Amino acid sequence: MSRPGTPATYFDAMYGSAEDPWSLTERWYERRKYDLTVAALPLPRYRRAFEPGCSVGELTRRLADRCDTVLACDRVESAVGTARRRTAALPNVSVHRMLLPEEWPEGSFDLIVLSELLYYLDELTLDSVLERTVSSLEPEGTLVTVHWNHPVEEHLTTGAGIARRVADQPGLVLLADHREEDFVLQVHRRTSADGGRPSGVAAREGLV
Repeated sequence: MSRPGTPATYFDAMYGSAEDPWSLTERWYERRKYDLTVAALPLPRYRRAFEPGCSVGELTRRLADRCDTVLACDRVESAVGTARRRTAALPNVSVHRMLLPEEWPEGSFDLIVLSELLYYLDELTLDSVLERTVSSLEPEGTLVTVHWNHPVEEHLTTGAGIARRVADQPGLVLLADHREEDFVLQVHRRTSADGGRPSGVAAREGLV
C-alpha cells in the first residue's frame, strides 16, 4: 500500500508557527537555489508561467523578472497572503489559493515551475499533477523541477526520486540535470507540435 500524502494539517501547523517557516527569504541556501533555478531557464523571456506551491513568493519574485505574467498559488491561505504582499509591486504577478490537482488553472503555459512540492504528494496525486502539468505545457514549453534530496519524514521521496518519476512522463525532453548533495534541479521541455525534439539554446542562437 502506498503512503498517503502529507496532510494539510502539517502545512497549517508550519505556517501557524511562523510566517516563513522554512526561512526561504533569509537562508543563503535558498537564495542560491532560487538564483540557480532562474539561471537554468533556457529562454530569456516567457509569456505565461505557473508556479504551484509558491509559499511566501521568494521564487515568484525572481520569475517575475523573466515572465510577462506569473500565476502563483499555494494551498495555505496565510502563505498566499504573504506572497501577495511580497509581490504587490509586481503587476505581472497574481497569487491565488488553490488545491491541486482538484483545482487547476485554465489555459496553457510556456513555463511551469514545480519547486519543493512533488514529494508531499501521494502516488495517485503525483501522477495526476504530472499529467496535468505536461498537458498544460505549450509545445516546446519549459518544465522546471527542483527538490530537496535528503530523506525527510514528511516527504514521500527525494529529489532523485522525483527525477525518476518525471522521466517516466511522455512528451518531455530533458534539457538540464543539475544535481548537488542537497537538491536536484532539472529542466525539461515539451516536445514540439509535431512530436520532435525542441532545439537547444546553442542551436537557437545559431552556434551549432
